[in-house]
Amino acid sequence: MRIGYFLSCEEYTPAQLIEQAKLSQDAGFRSLWISDHYHPWNDQQGQSPFVWSIIGALSQVVTIPITTAVTCPIMRIHPAVMAQAAATSAVLHEGRFVLGVGTGEALNEHVTGQRWPFAEERLEMLEEAVTVMRELWDGGFVTHHGPHFTVDQAQIYTRPDTPPKVYVSAFGPRALEVAARIGDGYVSTTPDADLVRGFREAGGGDKPVQGGFKGCWAPTEKEAVETAHRFWANSGVPEELSQVLPSPRHFEQVSQLVSEEMTRDAVACGPDPAKHAEQLQAYEKAGFDEVYIANMGPHYREITDMYRREFL
Repeated sequence: MRIGYFLSCEEYTPAQLIEQAKLSQDAGFRSLWISDHYHPWNDQQGQSPFVWSIIGALSQVVTIPITTAVTCPIMRIHPAVMAQAAATSAVLHEGRFVLGVGTGEALNEHVTGQRWPFAEERLEMLEEAVTVMRELWDGGFVTHHGPHFTVDQAQIYTRPDTPPKVYVSAFGPRALEVAARIGDGYVSTTPDADLVRGFREAGGGDKPVQGGFKGCWAPTEKEAVETAHRFWANSGVPEELSQVLPSPRHFEQVSQLVSEEMTRDAVACGPDPAKHAEQLQAYEKAGFDEVYIANMGPHYREITDMYRREFL
């Protein structure tokens, strides 16, 4: 199982994200994930740079592959524009860029004032968006009139030799079927063997499966738990609720229901590598091909160094 590093745009400045990417490559991490948000989950995290600017900058400082985890190409950015962004990123990264996609969260997508669609509708929109992007990556002028999107005589001129791979995030049976059918790979943040099996049995076969989790390094477990809870208590918010809450303040309100003890149980906290080993092994046992670790809080240099010594 390959181990990569997860760049969290919700918590770090552009300069810190670029520093983390360079540190992780030097430490021996094999690849990168990067989140795509308009808002952070809460004001404590306090950042949310435009991911496509960061991806462009990263192409100048690292040579390991990078995947968006994940981008929603159905509302905030039209799939025709997303196709251009992904194509340029693939050119900059010389084919080492993967577009990870999902049906998104209202937190990021409602900002243009559009109605937030139901889950089944978003899934239909995602499938159509991927179809549109792949048409554009194939070259030539594209005109598309679908149930959700219109493209009028669009052509992408800056394209990689090989179209970007598209990995799809999914949770329920219907979403897994769509992910297996349209995706070149699968993305999840839960070490659930049933999800991996469902993806493969639905037609995913031996396509790559990526997973990711967050840890928190600090000199003591107590400090790490406090840090993780302050920045990322929202991680304890159930998945469907995470998709419909529209603003950071709503996540702050519902995160009051998540206790420090719940955070302690869910997150690899502190300087002990054994806690991180348990998380890595959970993904390995569930059948993941790649797993990505993100840090919570200020000690990203220390967690990178721990992984270099212990796991890479």
